[in-house]
Amino acid sequence: MKKKYFISAIVLSISLLSCKKETAPTAPPVMSYKVVEIGTSNTTLLAEYPASLEGVTDIDIRAKVDGYIEKIYVKEGQEVKKGQLLFKLETQTATQEAAAAKAKVAAAQVEVNRLIPLVERNIISDVQLETAKANLASAKSTFQSIIARINYATIKSPVNGIVGTLPLRLGSYVSSQTVEPLTRVSDVSTIYAYFSVNEKEQLDIMMNAEGKSFQEKINKMEAVNLVLSNGMPYEQKGKIETFSGQANVQTGSFNVRARFANGNKLLRSGESGTIQIPTDLEDVIIIPQNATLELQDKRIALVVDKNNKVQAVPIVVRPVPGGKFFVVDSGLNINDKILVEGVGIVTEGTLITPEVVDFKTIINPTTK
Repeated sequence: MKKKYFISAIVLSISLLSCKKETAPTAPPVMSYKVVEIGTSNTTLLAEYPASLEGVTDIDIRAKVDGYIEKIYVKEGQEVKKGQLLFKLETQTATQEAAAAKAKVAAAQVEVNRLIPLVERNIISDVQLETAKANLASAKSTFQSIIARINYATIKSPVNGIVGTLPLRLGSYVSSQTVEPLTRVSDVSTIYAYFSVNEKEQLDIMMNAEGKSFQEKINKMEAVNLVLSNGMPYEQKGKIETFSGQANVQTGSFNVRARFANGNKLLRSGESGTIQIPTDLEDVIIIPQNATLELQDKRIALVVDKNNKVQAVPIVVRPVPGGKFFVVDSGLNINDKILVEGVGIVTEGTLITPEVVDFKTIINPTTK
């Protein structure tokens, strides 16, 4: 009987060991992922800034005298020449006043002419003649003032340019105190693009520019691009002309002006666009944007170490135009291997089988 129990116990133990062996967890398979070994390349970065466009001159056209608009000689958007007639104000009252003033001038002249021979013959004193001459001068001044008012009622363009909006219509009463101008004439033969850069960007731009003095650096800067509000690039390249003398104390930014030729008058004052400032870079690390993660305001790359384990490394980057690549300023080194497949799926510390792919098949930016 004891022997029978002993054998049963052995069989049970073997069974338990067998079951334990069969249910023991197995190690997960090591997955294969594509990686690329970091190299260097050349590229051009484009720093972008929102800009407002203005003509060489944008002149508000205002009435210098009071009156009703009698005639409007131009249309909105019309191209005009310097001296071309724009508006005419009603001058009926002023014309009547001018006629009365002219009559007073004539009467004062007659009085002077009458007194001259009397003075010459010592019949009257010089005082009467001088008084008459003063009255004549006053009458002439009044008459000239009224004539000037009449001339001011004819409003001409002070420059060559494009007529803006016409907010007032025939019969509208205007004066020198009217807040809204009659229109605005813009000389858009050249367009200025105004934009702002912060202190760090201003230093980066100037330190990378050739030249010794500040103005020499500006003169030698590369041409800039203008992207129009519809997303299309403007056909002409522009030139940065000025930086403000000091940073704005409230915003810490510098105001910048770029000049663009506008012979076809395509660009108009008041439009907006985006200025692109190119920066050529040589022998820099470039990686695909989709090979990175954004985590808590940090950009992360997944580096495969010598043990083929994935490590999360924070990096500092700048975007390359086109939205596909980053220039890496810090965090990665030449010959580092980074994950370009499974990013966002593979976690830190994961053991992988790296499948190295050619750097050139992944990184193909525009080169100089």
